[in-house]
Formats: sequence, C-alpha cells, structure tokens
Amino acid sequence: MKRIVGNSGVVNYGSGNVTNSAVGDGATVNVGGGLPEAGERPRPRLQAPQEAWDVGIVTVLSEETAELIKALGLKRDEDGPRRPFFYTGEVAADGRPARAVAVRTIGQGQRACMGALENLRRHYDPALLALVGIGGGVHDGVALGDVVVGTRVVYYDLRKETGQGTRHRGEEREAPADVLHSVNAFFTEHGEPALLPAASAGGTRDGGFKAHHGPIGSGDAVIADEDNENRRFLRGYNDKVLAVDMEAGGLSQFCQENSVGSGRTPGWVVVRGISDHADRRKGDSHHAAAARNAASVLRRLIPYLL
Repeated sequence: MKRIVGNSGVVNYGSGNVTNSAVGDGATVNVGGGLPEAGERPRPRLQAPQEAWDVGIVTVLSEETAELIKALGLKRDEDGPRRPFFYTGEVAADGRPARAVAVRTIGQGQRACMGALENLRRHYDPALLALVGIGGGVHDGVALGDVVVGTRVVYYDLRKETGQGTRHRGEEREAPADVLHSVNAFFTEHGEPALLPAASAGGTRDGGFKAHHGPIGSGDAVIADEDNENRRFLRGYNDKVLAVDMEAGGLSQFCQENSVGSGRTPGWVVVRGISDHADRRKGDSHHAAAARNAASVLRRLIPYLL
C-alpha cells in the first residue's frame, strides 16, 4: 500500500518485497507501525531502556517498601513513569556505584509479582532481580526476626484433586550458578548462619539476628496453621525448607521464561525476614522489624551479587 504525502516523496509501509522505505525530497519513514487505519486508535510504542540497571527489587507491603527505601537510600524516580512509582538510587558495590530500582506490587500473590517484574524489565531491564520483604518461618532453626536468603524455590500449589483427596505436585527452581556462588561467598565470609546486627526504627542497634541460606516454599495461600497440609507436604518434599511466601514462585517462573531469546539468564534471589511462624499465632506485630532486617541483608548482599 503506497500513500502519497505532501513532502514530494513516497512512503512505503509494507506492500510487496520492499517495506519501510522512503523515496523523494524530504521523504521520511517511521519504522515499526505505519499509519493507523481509519477509525483505529494509535497504539502506544514502548520505550526500551537505554541502559540496563544493576538491581531490580520487588516489595509487596508498605512496611517492606519503606524499610527498603531507607536501607538503600532510594528516592522516587521523578523522571520515570508516573504509574507505577519506581524508587531509584546508587549503592556502593566493590568500589563502584550499583544502580538499584525498586517497585511495589499492586497486591499479594504470584501474578501481582510477575506484573511488577514485567514493569521493572520494561522500564529498567535490571541484570539481577530480588524479592525482598517478610515471610513465615516453617523450620525450628529459624526465629522471629531472622532472615532467609533463598536461591531455591519450591512451588507447592500444583496439585491434583481426586475423590481420595489432594495429591500435591511440587515444582522446584534454582537461581543461576553465578548467584549461587555469590550467596555462598557471602555466607563463607559471614558464617552460616550469619550473625548480623539489627537496627531499630530509630537507626540505633537493637540486638542481632541470624541470616540463613535455604529453600523457600511458595504458593497462593496465607498459611496460619502449624498443621496445614501445605506445611506437611513441604516437610515431606524437603525438610530443609526454611520459610514460606506468596510471591517467590512468580519470581523464579518469570526469570526462567525471560531467559529465552534474551541472550542471558536473569539472576534472582529471595530475601525474607521472618515475621511469624505460619501458625495460629500469626499476626502483624513483627512486620516492620522483619522487613528492616531483610532490607539490611540485601544491602550487604549486593556487593557479592554484582
């Protein structure tokens, strides 16, 4: 289809064997869309990021986001998209500034997490993705306020419902090898578990907590019962699962799918501060402290991960 335009030239938008060509005085061509048909609304074109950022971080709750912003010194990106809001800054890592960007999901769960990750990829294309916030401890060795660093995720919601009951089918993913080496180096130098100082809301030191490295169970259910069947399944699947959350499965799935055709496998890590034990005593009173400790661990991990 040829259209005669008023700059003494001809623009070809895609017929025959030649496409996106321009001939004549002052003729130009815009690659990637052509002219809309009559009555058709113009489709917005996505602007690819000019340069990949170092770390992209996803949070879910307001306490998680606030503590992360404070720990990493992030500020709202006034030059970025108006929705969603992104928070950006630089974090020292091995003698150079690492560019970090964070975004909060619109809700809980795997799907909301994947939506936030896609927004990060589209606008900033970070080399490493981190999910940071709170989780429930499901192992005797993990205390309230401790932090679990996860590089293996067991998605426990796959199941078959039969007349004889539920048959769970776990699905497991592991972070890329370079992330595993980096996390191992952190724990080699800090001990395993690592004993780290905690900071109070006012910034003063307030005792300490332990950081552990182990698998994390992930599904779409809030677990608030120590006898829950999902907890029983996870113990049988892998008795070293340390914590549970509702988003890590989405993170690991997103990174696996985006490794196709991208030329690189996105690195990822999960950092969960333990705010409860996923039992009947589950509540919100430890959210802020657990989120603060998780943000502190990510800050210490970044030089290793990059």
